[in-house]
Amino acid sequence: MGAKASGQGLRRVWRAFGWSMSGLRAALHNEAAFRQEAGLCLVLAPLALWLGETGTERALLIGSLSLVLITELLNSAIEAVVDRIGSEQHELSGRAKDIGSAAVFISLANVVAIWLLVLLPRWH
Repeated sequence: MGAKASGQGLRRVWRAFGWSMSGLRAALHNEAAFRQEAGLCLVLAPLALWLGETGTERALLIGSLSLVLITELLNSAIEAVVDRIGSEQHELSGRAKDIGSAAVFISLANVVAIWLLVLLPRWH
């Protein structure tokens, strides 16, 4: 293995990091929903750190927020691929976009459920 294998591995990891940052920049620049959800996470993540009483609670609160961003990124990627294929209406294209949207909806419902389950018992 030696230094050469290690260097190639580190170069590959660095390039992958660069591609990931390019993807985040593209999402922030081109996707209004991602910008809105990222903004919501910027507000709610510090609140989660403050409201969570244990590491597990904080992880659940912040993890649920992260899941929304991940799901939105995947949904945006699906939409970009479908749009790249063609602009004509097709049942499968609509279905793919609708399913991606449903995944985002479920991830948002997950945030609500987790935050309620973690925080509501304290207020009773």
